[in-house]
Amino acid sequence: MKQLTVLITGGASGIGLAMVKKFAAEGHHVFFIDRNPVEGLKLQMEEHEKGFSVKFLEGDITDYQQVEKLIATIPGKLNVLINNAGISHIGTAESTSEEDFDRVYAVNVKGMFHCIKASLPRLKEHGGGSILNMCSVAATIGIPDRFAYSMTKGAALSMTLSVARDYVQDGIRCNCISPGRVHTPFVDGFLAKNYPGKEKEMFEKLAATQPIGRMGTPDEIAELAYFISSDAGSFITGANFNSDGGFMGLKM
Repeated sequence: MKQLTVLITGGASGIGLAMVKKFAAEGHHVFFIDRNPVEGLKLQMEEHEKGFSVKFLEGDITDYQQVEKLIATIPGKLNVLINNAGISHIGTAESTSEEDFDRVYAVNVKGMFHCIKASLPRLKEHGGGSILNMCSVAATIGIPDRFAYSMTKGAALSMTLSVARDYVQDGIRCNCISPGRVHTPFVDGFLAKNYPGKEKEMFEKLAATQPIGRMGTPDEIAELAYFISSDAGSFITGANFNSDGGFMGLKM
């Protein structure tokens, strides 16, 4: 097995946390960017205790200079970039403020762009590699009250296709995953904030919107990310993978 050097954004919780653990457990060198030093250092320590190669990089992906400096600290070659960091927003075009729009755009679009731009020279330098962007079913289907979030995920899909086309001759693959609803701490926090006392009822309602009858797990997304990013997925580029419990394909 070829040992990879992997950079994952938003790696301290949720899907990103599952990705860090998956790549580390498979014997790869994992670097992850996150804004949460408490959880980031905790994860780094836990993985080191298992004998795994994991390094926490504290930083803000909305700041290009920070991203450049963080990537410059990664020694040797960079094989894989996974743009996982992202935030959500609830609202229509009317109820979304300009400040909220800019905040979601800064993380989900500009942050992804910053990481891609700063990583490309390193990927090209060592003969190519893989870029994987976290997209969403919201990029290709209308979901109520997700105006700003959906806009950013549409951009993530378009960036994926553009990068895949522009850098295929450099041996760089670029793909994205579009999850449906995945049970992460964000979901629990969202329900607690918006439906106090009705969390269980609303959780079941959200889970039932997917034909398979449940939400996905972070580990399931991480397994797909690993396949796409490893040598097993070396023939795949310019692709969008729905991992959504049948939401896109089976909805009536």
